[in-house]
Formats: sequence, structure tokens, C-alpha cells
Amino acid sequence: MEDLRELYQSVILDHNRAPRNYGALADANGHAEGRNPLCGDEVTVWVRMDGERIADVRFVGTGCAISKASASLMTTAVKGKTAAEASTLTDQFQAVVTGQVAAPAPNDAVLGRLAPLAGVSRFPIRVKCATLAWHALRAAIDDGTQDPPGAHGAPSAATGH
Repeated sequence: MEDLRELYQSVILDHNRAPRNYGALADANGHAEGRNPLCGDEVTVWVRMDGERIADVRFVGTGCAISKASASLMTTAVKGKTAAEASTLTDQFQAVVTGQVAAPAPNDAVLGRLAPLAGVSRFPIRVKCATLAWHALRAAIDDGTQDPPGAHGAPSAATGH
């Protein structure tokens, strides 16, 4: 069990140091900003929707390792998914990090790559750090699916509540 915790910790540190899909997305058709006023974490998420499918997703943000790693892992998990699939995954992730459901097995096809963040459930104050980007993702998808093609709405505010 200790080996698994060390592996998860190294995954979080890796995604914090070298986040995937980091940077603004120039051709996004939806974006949202999220802030956690309790700890100062901030994130902006951009999506390029192709109909109902997330064709691309990127983020920029500042904050703790959990916040940044969660955003990085999120972008890799939702890219190519439909808005409905991303919403379901967001709900499942929220249930895992709040301890409502057991941590996923590393080989779980859907949630497995998010398993390193399951330990957040032991630290309730860190749940907002882990979920901030996910709340922003929902708002960005809403922004990207409600605007006419080519329109870029004003950033939506999302919080880690």
C-alpha cells in the first residue's frame, strides 16, 4: 500500500511540474475561470467543442500541486469525450475526492488515471483544490456549447464549491 501511495504522489508531482495541456487555447469556443479564495488557487480552462465532443482542452493556473495536477489529469481524461461523458466523469471524480465512493482501481478504464487524487478525500480542506478545474471545465463546456460558432463569450466564473 505504501508503494502505491508513493506512486500516486510521484504522479501528482509529475503533473504539477510538467502539466499536460498547459497554455491558452487560441481557437477555443468556450472558457471559464475558477478561483478558490480560501487558498488562492486560480485556473482558466479553455475548450474547443466540435458539436458535443471536446475536441481540445487546455488550462493555465496557479496554485498548489494538487490543483495543478488535477487540472492536468482532467484535461487528459476528458479530451475526446462528449460533454455528457465529461459531466459524468466530473460527478464520479467529485464522489471519489469527497470520499462518497471508494477510490478507483488503477486499472479502472474510466477513473484509473485519476486514482492518484483519491487520497484527497482524507483532507477535506484540499477537496476544493482538486475540484476547482473540474468546476471550471463544466462552465467552459456550457460556454462552448451555448455560443454560436466562432463566438467567444465572456469568461464564466467557477469556484471550487
